[in-house]
Amino acid sequence: MAKSLMMAAESSYPAMARPVAVVSSAFCVPYVVDLTIVRKLIAVTDGNFLVTDVDDNTVFRVRGAHFSFHDRRVLLDAAGHPVATLRQKKLTAHRRWQVFRGESSDSEDLLFSAKKSSLIQYKTELDVFLAANTKEDVPNFKVEGSWLERSCTIYAGDSSMVIAQMHTKHTVQKVVLGKDTFSVTVYPNIDRAFITALIVILEEINEDKDNDD
Repeated sequence: MAKSLMMAAESSYPAMARPVAVVSSAFCVPYVVDLTIVRKLIAVTDGNFLVTDVDDNTVFRVRGAHFSFHDRRVLLDAAGHPVATLRQKKLTAHRRWQVFRGESSDSEDLLFSAKKSSLIQYKTELDVFLAANTKEDVPNFKVEGSWLERSCTIYAGDSSMVIAQMHTKHTVQKVVLGKDTFSVTVYPNIDRAFITALIVILEEINEDKDNDD
């Protein structure tokens, strides 16, 4: 019975026809993945983001890089291997972040970039462009929601096809332990490393106190 209930639950999440592997196909599975992303509100060392699965196993960690802590993040897998590097592009009006393969920052290793959809926003909205989409006429993915409510939805292209959803996770220990916790549901065949990187970028953009645009 448990198996039939699981299959029924997963059938409510539409799967992409082919895996959406932006960072790596190794992070795509044909079923729903629920992740918890914890951010320490006060962090003086690397590793201020921790990503776990439903069994509380570590899936990813996100650390800052020395000497560029505020504009660079490195996504590590459970074994501590670098998966992707997130860098804020300087002197851009829309707070653009670029994501590269591994620990690289070379243009040839660019995977995707994400930026605010408009200069002035009353809700959270990001446009995401794959590296091959150099014209950027239409985004490959969109992020929309309310950052005040810690809730957002990630769409494939400029469409209504949902590939992941995030909402805040309320726990009694949240304030006491000085942590901000997000629950993220990654739909079938979607790269969970890609989704994690987007959530981190979203948090960085919205928590940037020096954002004057």
